[in-house]
Amino acid sequence: MSTRITPASAAAATTARPALPSGVGERFTGFGVMGVAFDTGHYLALRAWTQTTIGDPYRSVWHRDPQGRWHMYVTAPPERSCPRYFSAAASYERVARIELTWTDAHRLRVRIPGTLEWDIALRATPATRTMSAMAGAMPAAARSSDPLLAAMGPMSRPMLRAGRMRLTGASPNRQHFQVVPLRVWSVASSTATLDGDDPGSTHPLDEQSRLGDFWMPQRGIFYVGEARFESFDPLRHLAPGLHADAV
Repeated sequence: MSTRITPASAAAATTARPALPSGVGERFTGFGVMGVAFDTGHYLALRAWTQTTIGDPYRSVWHRDPQGRWHMYVTAPPERSCPRYFSAAASYERVARIELTWTDAHRLRVRIPGTLEWDIALRATPATRTMSAMAGAMPAAARSSDPLLAAMGPMSRPMLRAGRMRLTGASPNRQHFQVVPLRVWSVASSTATLDGDDPGSTHPLDEQSRLGDFWMPQRGIFYVGEARFESFDPLRHLAPGLHADAV
């Protein structure tokens, strides 16, 4: 009898046996939370890349405040982590560690000592099971097809009820990206404390937020998947360290 895959077991598998997507460019595999919106206007997201072609595995937490300002906490240098692609739209800081603890098969705790305590409860739904089955059946060549990924984004909108989604486009630092969630679960509930403050209850933002062409989902989604970015070209792309107020 087969064992049902849970968020914890899927995250453990991609940590123990990470498999980078094929092809060229800068590639990533791992898991995370695409994003969770709170009724105060705060927004949190998690990236835990278990293998990359640009450096060591790293973790990052993204935070949007009620004024719409983005800030990223990263465990790797900016040129080897998310600011490489997003620093034109977000400030950032390097932190010593981002702790991830699975308290059961469907509950994840994220901690940045002295800054963040974040608990996330996950669940499978008919929509997430369907999306996971569709993505899991895609051949590797299809997962690098811009036309196919461009079609999948709008198709997922009515299923996940998470607002606009784009799986391919341009990052704030102008690199072309492709994002492929291979398994997804819904965020059933989430609580957090950020710098001692309570961001409130989960609730879709009144206006959906985005970073470049990457739209942040209105409802919380946990994923295991892969991503590709085109290789950095100093003549076309913005270098890490350039913040939103400089462009």
